[in-house]
Amino acid sequence: MHIRSLGSAVWNVPPEGFHNPYDNGGHLLTIIPVTYPDGQGEPINAVISGNSDERVLKDQEVDGGLRNYFLSLGFAGNCLGQKADSMQAANLGDGNGDKNETAVMRWHYGDPQFGTCKETIEGGNHFRYWTQDGAQANSGAVFMAVSYEMPIATDGTPEGHDIIPNGYNLGRDWLIGNITGSLVEGWNLTDGTTFDGETSSGNWTYHTAIKYVTGVLPNTSDAINHNLTVIVPGINASDGMFAVLDVQIVAEPAKAS
Repeated sequence: MHIRSLGSAVWNVPPEGFHNPYDNGGHLLTIIPVTYPDGQGEPINAVISGNSDERVLKDQEVDGGLRNYFLSLGFAGNCLGQKADSMQAANLGDGNGDKNETAVMRWHYGDPQFGTCKETIEGGNHFRYWTQDGAQANSGAVFMAVSYEMPIATDGTPEGHDIIPNGYNLGRDWLIGNITGSLVEGWNLTDGTTFDGETSSGNWTYHTAIKYVTGVLPNTSDAINHNLTVIVPGINASDGMFAVLDVQIVAEPAKAS
C-alpha cells in the first residue's frame, strides 16, 4: 500500500492498483433499476489502475486528463451531451455505497463531436465508469463496465440496444485492441496475459500497460443482464477476465513560452 495525493485528495493505493470491491461488501456487477428478471447487472470488467499518472485520473479533458485519454481510445461522451437513458450504479466497496455512473463513453466513429450520435443509433462499443474514491477504499482507480451494443433497430425491428452475443467479453477485448492496435482474442487469454500500446489525443500521448487477471471478476452467466442472448457455447456471459490498465503520459504538448 502506498499513499498518493492529488490536490486535496489522498489515495491509498495497493500494489494491484485498486481495492477489490468484494473485500468490503461491494461487487463487480452494475446495479440496473429495472431488468427482466429483476436483479441483473452488467460486468465491471476493466479498471484504470490507481498507479496510473495522476493527471490521467482526473475526470477532465484538459491537461491530459481522463476524458482526453478516452478520446485517444476512440471514445467520447454521450451524443450532444445528452444524459444517459438508463443510469446504472455500482458499489465499489469504498464506503460510497451504490453510486451512479460518472458517465457513458461511446465509440465515436472517428468524429469526437458527433460520432457518438451514430453509436447511439447504430450501436457499437461503449462503457460506463466510476472512480473508487470513498473513505474506506480510496485508490483513485477508475472502474469500467465495457460492452458492445446492438443498434436501436435493424430493418425496422427494435433491438433496444441489447448486447451482442458475447458482447461483454468482446467489448472489453476490442477496447484493449484499440490500445494495442492488434486483435485481442478472449479464448487465448490466461491469468497474467499482458499487452501494451500507445495512443494519442490533442498532442498528449499515453502508454498503457494491460494485464488480464482472474480471481477478481466472477466467471459466470448468473445475474448477468441479457444473459440468455449474450451467452455463447462454451463461454459465460462474463468470462472472468479482468483487464487492469496502467496508464502513463509519455509525451505532452509543448508549453507556450
